[in-house]
Amino acid sequence: MTDSRTPQIVASVLPADFGDLGNEVTRIEQAGVDRIQWDIMDGRFVPNMTFGPDVVSACRGRVGLGFEAHLMVEDPDRLLPRWVEAGCETVIVHAEASTHLHRTLARIRELGARAGVALNPATPVEAVEHVLDVTDLLLVMTVDPGFGGQAYLPVTEPKIARSRALIDRTGADVELEVDGGITVGTIGGAARAGARTFCAGSALLHGPESMARRTSALRAAATVEAAA
Repeated sequence: MTDSRTPQIVASVLPADFGDLGNEVTRIEQAGVDRIQWDIMDGRFVPNMTFGPDVVSACRGRVGLGFEAHLMVEDPDRLLPRWVEAGCETVIVHAEASTHLHRTLARIRELGARAGVALNPATPVEAVEHVLDVTDLLLVMTVDPGFGGQAYLPVTEPKIARSRALIDRTGADVELEVDGGITVGTIGGAARAGARTFCAGSALLHGPESMARRTSALRAAATVEAAA
């Protein structure tokens, strides 16, 4: 199974210095994270804009870490090939933005990438119940997407638990990731609920200690709670 008891730490580049992204992704890799998430925003699905596939491609050769593209966009299908060509091994679309979700996820797999589906806090787990056969990763948002630095929403933990139960009950080989407000203080709740992969931004990229120590602290906190 893809999902294991060992917590995976994913670094969001949203709080990074956009003027120095090449060095930023190198710094992230040196900190010991497991992969890098690119938060792709179109200014329509979410009230913010970030970067396109050319920026991701320009950073691809700087690190060996896996890239995941989190597409917070209204029309994810239009540029799917570009994100894979840019070097994203995982492409995540939002259930709320995909009219034909099964087809979109199948298309990502056809392009040679892992297919991920994200759920906003208000979207029930049942929205993905019938697409698990073409899903490699389920991303439960623990904030409303669009901006970094938001506070973790504990109300999402029952949905994380329902997601874990659904994956376990069906035997689907689906990685369960959470994203939003993840810190040393909040990661435990998500881990207890059943998440094994944690995307962190501000708490990982910024702080008084080294990023490597922050990465280790997040992983340690999640490990303790996952084992409880």
